[in-house]
Amino acid sequence: MKRLQGKVAVITGAGRKKGLGEAIAQGFAAEGAVVVLTDIGAASGPHLTADNIGTTAEMEEVAAGIRASTGGSVATMTCDVRSEDDIKRVVADTVKQFGSLDVVVNNAGVGYIMKPLTEFSIEEWDLVLNVNLRGPFLFTKHAGAAMIKQAQAGRRGGRIINIASQAAKSAAPQLIAYSSSKHGMIGLTRTSAVELAPHGITVNAVCPNHVTTGLGAKQNAFRGKAIGATTHEEIIAFRTAKIPLGRVGLANDTAKVCVFLASDEAAYVTGEAMNVSGGEEMH
Repeated sequence: MKRLQGKVAVITGAGRKKGLGEAIAQGFAAEGAVVVLTDIGAASGPHLTADNIGTTAEMEEVAAGIRASTGGSVATMTCDVRSEDDIKRVVADTVKQFGSLDVVVNNAGVGYIMKPLTEFSIEEWDLVLNVNLRGPFLFTKHAGAAMIKQAQAGRRGGRIINIASQAAKSAAPQLIAYSSSKHGMIGLTRTSAVELAPHGITVNAVCPNHVTTGLGAKQNAFRGKAIGATTHEEIIAFRTAKIPLGRVGLANDTAKVCVFLASDEAAYVTGEAMNVSGGEEMH
């Protein structure tokens, strides 16, 4: 039997092609899970522009591609993770349509606002913290309540997986809000793991190093300027030199760890902040 057969999983920030969310959704569907992709769906404000978010149309394309490659059940729902009402709706609609909510992957994030601490505006700070930390808190709150209700009815508990970052453990210059939010996500993970454990619900974080997704490409361009690299190959060589396993991370590296944490094999793993960094991050 496939490892996630019969499980229903919601993955946030999964509406972009070649993104981390798409890779995680692909892995879940291949292992038999019913997958619900969510993304904000439409541009909002000066930073959540069409080239930074998953539009409704692109999310549908991602879902269609996963269905075609895996034969799995993949649904889509729009969700602004800054909105408690949106999150409550997604949780309720998922349970109504599919009978349960077994896994949540808090993947939505803003990591492309890069500038010195002294130039960071309060509006930029609030956006990053609201997407990267408030959103996972609200999903943990409402999905956790649904999972507790399921556990009380005799169904298995659940899994909550937070996509953190190497920046959750080590300082990342000119990413003050991003790094702060990801450090906070570790605290959210550990505290909610303790509170939800009596109900059979595990909560873990995954901490990848750099992955060249759409977001990663923006980070590459920014870091390249900082170190004087003029080509993609030069910035990748710079990153690779710091990684003991000798290559940069792939989206599928993180997806495989998420599949494990969502599976019954990880039933005794909770409160962890698991590095997926080729040895670059070891604490």
